[in-house]
Amino acid sequence: MPDRPVVLNNTPLVALWALGRLDLLRDLFGEVLIPEAVEAEFLAGDPARREALRNAPWVRKIALAHPRRALVYIGLDYGESEVLALADEMEARLVVIDERKARRYAERLGLPLTGTLGLLLLAKESGLLDSVADGIARLREAGLFLSPALVQRTLEIAGESS
Repeated sequence: MPDRPVVLNNTPLVALWALGRLDLLRDLFGEVLIPEAVEAEFLAGDPARREALRNAPWVRKIALAHPRRALVYIGLDYGESEVLALADEMEARLVVIDERKARRYAERLGLPLTGTLGLLLLAKESGLLDSVADGIARLREAGLFLSPALVQRTLEIAGESS
């Protein structure tokens, strides 16, 4: 596993939990890091999430070395800010974040990034997932909003568009 970590935000974590596929993170990356604020956001939802994290030791919470760095990202929630600060401080090899404003910050920082649908594509390319379309359908059923244009583009890349 490369030395540089993968840092994950709450929405992709919730999405994979909703699919019952936190194991994809382990299989794709070995280990992923989440900052303390993301863990707090994740655990504030369904109580079953605590057990899910306990059963997924490859999702590791880590504190920022310099917590004040998270204060510079205006307009983001604290989880997104901590993700960007952690990724920047650890020179992450990948940031997994969906929110548009946070993605713009990540691009300006030069951080490699993907989102939930990018994870599904990686999983399919790695032979860990048979169908991106099925994953997208299940995410929509779970209440996750996915841009129709982004879904269409993702399905095209996956070779699953009609």
